[in-house]
Amino acid sequence: MAAPAAASMSIGSTISFGSKTGPFPHSKPFGVKISSQNSFASFSGLKAAKSVSCEADSSFLGKETTSALRQPFALKAQKQNQNFQYQLQPQASYKVTVLGAAGGIGQPLALLVKMSPLVSALHLYDIANVKGVAADLSHCNTPSQVLDFTGASELANSLKGANVVVIPAGVPRKPGMTRDDLFNINANIVKTLVEAVADNCADAFIHIISNPVNSTVPIAAEVLKQKGVYDPKKLFGVTTLDVVRANTFVAQKKNLKLIDVDVPVVGGHAGITILPLLSKTKPSVSFTDEEVEQLTVRIQNAGTEVVEAKAGAGSATLSMAYAAARFVESSLRALDGDGDVYECAFVQSDLTDLPFFASRVKLGKKGVEALIPSDLQGLTEYEQKALEALKPELKASIEKGIAFVHKQAVAA
Repeated sequence: MAAPAAASMSIGSTISFGSKTGPFPHSKPFGVKISSQNSFASFSGLKAAKSVSCEADSSFLGKETTSALRQPFALKAQKQNQNFQYQLQPQASYKVTVLGAAGGIGQPLALLVKMSPLVSALHLYDIANVKGVAADLSHCNTPSQVLDFTGASELANSLKGANVVVIPAGVPRKPGMTRDDLFNINANIVKTLVEAVADNCADAFIHIISNPVNSTVPIAAEVLKQKGVYDPKKLFGVTTLDVVRANTFVAQKKNLKLIDVDVPVVGGHAGITILPLLSKTKPSVSFTDEEVEQLTVRIQNAGTEVVEAKAGAGSATLSMAYAAARFVESSLRALDGDGDVYECAFVQSDLTDLPFFASRVKLGKKGVEALIPSDLQGLTEYEQKALEALKPELKASIEKGIAFVHKQAVAA
């Protein structure tokens, strides 16, 4: 854990965490006393309902989140340059539904979402074994109410009124299995679930985790189009894990402070379609050609690294849950009015000649507010070649997803 920050914050008893996120929403107003000579340098994201002591300069959400939260407190602290006290009246007011909540990703993801102070209701759906997961999580003393829903007959109720729907449902990768091998099983699962989302909470942010994301996001888009409710600004393929891995591997390689590292990852979410733009790393750092090759290949194959390490016992469930929870929290912050939320995601895009593309996006109350084209400008020769090389494979995966839905419609 990093050294303690220069600020302290206490509310009731002391419980400390090392991450930061949006404002503290609770059902009741509470007082916050902040003692600082400079700025409020650390803000906790994973916390209990009543008390938080902010100590570490590490982050669950990333540097942009930290900066966005730091500024308003810092400005007021600088003006007063003395101890000060704020009275806040935040409120947990968002409903999140996890479809596939009893699975290897779904369970840890549900736990992390349960820890978000922005969530008032957490709905957990699966075809089996979800009741125990919900009972277990319901004992955590955080604001959200947890409800379980089992089987197709309860799917609609799990979705009603949801602001964010996260879909990790599907079968995991096994040794020797590519993301494409998952297609036939997971494509049908995603299609069925997104149809239910369209019927019950069409305005929700939809986060697709089920692989292969390069195909399942286009599947979701076509289903929503057929239902007449497609909003490209609210459909996301969750590629946050690629960014999390890139940040981690680069920080390790270059002995950097992890909280400071930000590597944009573009393209898609499988193999060579994953393109970390190492030349755009912040803080600016130089890489040898060999380092660029090694890091790029490791980031692209990191999922396989975990599958092989687990030796048939599963895939990258915990890191995926962590990354997905980060994206959920970013979406909730955007919905809550934070105007400085940026994440990489696989979305409908015009940045390239492909209909879907992963890039950095700005999130707002209505979903994607803007695509960020600057990351694709001034690429190195290596990155430019890799970008062109990934396009045929990504294009084929997108078209495979679209064709799947059209074929299903014709058969029906």
